[in-house]
Amino acid sequence: MRKWVSMTTASALAISAFTGAAQAQSNELIEAAKKEGQLTTIALPHDWCNYGEMIQTFKDKYGLQVNELNPDAGSGDEIEAIKANKGNTGPQAPDVIDVGLSFGPSAKAEGLLQPYKVETWDSIPDTAKDAEGYWYGDYYGVLAFQVNKDIIQEAPQDWEDLLKADYKNAVALAGDPRASNQAIQGVYAAGLSRAGGDAAKAAEAGLEFFSELNKAGNFVPVIGKAASVAQGSTPLLVRWDYNALADRDTLAGNPPIEVVVPKTGVVAGVYVQAISAYAPHPNAAKLWMEHLYSDEGQLIWLKGYCHPIRFNDLVKNGKVPQEMLDKLPPAEAYEAAVFPTLEEQNAGKEVITKQWDSVVGANVQ
Repeated sequence: MRKWVSMTTASALAISAFTGAAQAQSNELIEAAKKEGQLTTIALPHDWCNYGEMIQTFKDKYGLQVNELNPDAGSGDEIEAIKANKGNTGPQAPDVIDVGLSFGPSAKAEGLLQPYKVETWDSIPDTAKDAEGYWYGDYYGVLAFQVNKDIIQEAPQDWEDLLKADYKNAVALAGDPRASNQAIQGVYAAGLSRAGGDAAKAAEAGLEFFSELNKAGNFVPVIGKAASVAQGSTPLLVRWDYNALADRDTLAGNPPIEVVVPKTGVVAGVYVQAISAYAPHPNAAKLWMEHLYSDEGQLIWLKGYCHPIRFNDLVKNGKVPQEMLDKLPPAEAYEAAVFPTLEEQNAGKEVITKQWDSVVGANVQ
């Protein structure tokens, strides 16, 4: 007699079988990585996104050595390190890289990366990963308002608020929008808000917005920094939220800092992870990725104020401790985060850098 299994039981059995297979695969990967004995990283400063703790927990958990190359290198340096060490299995060949978004597709096109999909792959947004697994978003920041509360009692809640007379001689960008990516993205974000989310119109709308801001006398044409916010020369600064939150902690209430994610035009700048096609320790590299994209790894990044790429998924499933959420702007503020494609970023940059002088006319220095 054929035995029928209820849907509930069948589902449980399927989940159990899947979990068992995943665990077996994981144990196999751990053993393979341990045989390699080492992971080589590059461009991971310990005070950036809490990488110090990330590296230490990996070493403690798996007993592998981590060879850290040039912590202060930039994305371009990481790519060059792969190219320069294609045939090298020694200590100067990086296994993994952490680079700006644009470097993922270009490195893939040059054949410098190998694909790998972590167990939590499905919870990484499709717009922030290569469909074939050659690169994948790891953490991001969003453009936010860093506000000196000693000078500005009522913080703006959205981009259009910056035009109010309350913010006369107060608003600055954290860079020159003719050259700085952070500043360019600030202009783009304001425009995306004004254009109702239409990416094709964001750059021109952003220039129009900053032209109005400048004419209103609210825009301060200097490159804003933590010091200028604290001193009051730029008491309202548009910058990446992780920098603003870190400044808040560093200043320790002198002056008090409020960090506000705008209600609309929430633009995210994402970094990506990838494994070198020439990695001397490919299994250690894959295990590192599993560590980064696990719930534990994602929360380690969040402790450093870098929003992990799986943030919305973690919040939805109650995985983020309340004390961690309490240090951040409201979680729902990040639900509207937009990850502009490379094409959108490049098109926006072209318009903003070339037309800033003629449309806005503010010489940022």
